[in-house]
Amino acid sequence: MTHPTDAIHGLVGVYQADGGLRGELAYLIGKVRGTAECALCDVTHHALGRKREWRELVGELGVPFDLVHLNERTAEVRAASAGRTPCVLARTGDDLVPLLGPAELAGLDGSVTRFATSLRAAAGRAGLVWPASE
Repeated sequence: MTHPTDAIHGLVGVYQADGGLRGELAYLIGKVRGTAECALCDVTHHALGRKREWRELVGELGVPFDLVHLNERTAEVRAASAGRTPCVLARTGDDLVPLLGPAELAGLDGSVTRFATSLRAAAGRAGLVWPASE
């Protein structure tokens, strides 16, 4: 039997970019110039917006998945993600547990399928369980 804090109650993905019109524009220009990159953006988006595969995956996970930009982080998320963005954090009882960092996300080459596999494996390594498996 698992302790309630071992359950994943939600996920937070932190992009390596600022939000808002100015931040999005700066990222797009940097992406075109090759001076900006965000491996989490590559997983969630293609040129025309959010990937259909991403939307489907989020619907299958069974927990809320919040995506935030650097300038949109709460103090709690800022502390948990400091120096390791882009990243994905699991929200448990009272904690944010790092699951995927910049290197892991970069190795996915934008694949939603590989992201899903890596996310589940990272949760297992962290001793976390998904709501359906409690």
